Amino acid sequence: MDDDDTMQITMAKYPFLTQTGNYLRDTHLTLEELGNSDWKPAIEKAYRRILDSANGKIYSSNLEIPEIEILSFIIAIILLRGSSIPTFNRRFSLAEARRAQNYLEKDLEWKRERSIIEHVKKRTKSQELALDILRNEFNFQVVMEDDFFKVRVADYLKRAIHFHEKEWKLVNRRVENGFVFLSLHETVRLIRKELDERISSRIKTMTIESIPQTFQQYITDIKKLADKILESVVFSGEYPPCVKHGIEVLEKGENLPHSGRFLLATYLLSKGQTVDQVAPLFKNAPDYNERTTKYQLEHISGSSGSGTKYQCPSCEKLRSESLCFATPDCDGIINPMQFGKRRKNN
Repeated sequence: MDDDDTMQITMAKYPFLTQTGNYLRDTHLTLEELGNSDWKPAIEKAYRRILDSANGKIYSSNLEIPEIEILSFIIAIILLRGSSIPTFNRRFSLAEARRAQNYLEKDLEWKRERSIIEHVKKRTKSQELALDILRNEFNFQVVMEDDFFKVRVADYLKRAIHFHEKEWKLVNRRVENGFVFLSLHETVRLIRKELDERISSRIKTMTIESIPQTFQQYITDIKKLADKILESVVFSGEYPPCVKHGIEVLEKGENLPHSGRFLLATYLLSKGQTVDQVAPLFKNAPDYNERTTKYQLEHISGSSGSGTKYQCPSCEKLRSESLCFATPDCDGIINPMQFGKRRKNN
């Protein structure tokens, strides 16, 4: 396989790369030419990418035809721009980030070659390319050592701030000589948000003078799909600002962290809402999965068989997780469940 073939496969795996932005220019293809029947497989794959992401799935590529895969990503962005559905944009960028994350994990995985004496680890070309992507595209220096991956403390803290689980806190990590030790999965997981933002930026910044007529039916189908699967859920009542903020984030189709979703679920369930009533609220989340959402809500409500009903987190806990948006109406309360009651008693 020559260097050109390797680069095409790399772009098919990671279409957010800087090189991909120049791909159409280098191939001298115009948008009108992309609308020709010769490129119908790429258009259909583009629609499939959007359809999969809209339904919470990760698109599966055929790397044997890298050119079609690269073009399908570019066309998908054009279709998304033409559709103007923010929730689908968010779902697409997140799904493509997860897809790229899977490829990075495969490419960075140690390969062992059998020698006369022992299994010997040997750095592969795929590993070198993946490390170059982390370094050049995300300014993320990763060192491979034995069965570990090491990153500088500053690089770790910059990215781990987005995680609220205790295992991501620096005090719970192995740190030596200014480096944090991570597993392969943890290393790549650290940059998923940046992958997501990079792809989201591609959608927002793409300039299109005119969309080929061939694409219009796909855009119409995408809009019909949005009408079918996206719902606007309205909850009545007076909610604390932290809960209002979470609902607004989901209504805009943006990603709400796990701790924010836990807040909404515990609060609404404690207020008497049922699992079936609360579940549609999460439909606009970029990574929505109906089965997973129902399972998690049943677990939180205690109806899954565990018998444990989880309580709404305290205001102090929410402040520590940057989920508090207090107003003067919050004065004197220590838990969102008290919002409104304390004022009525005063």
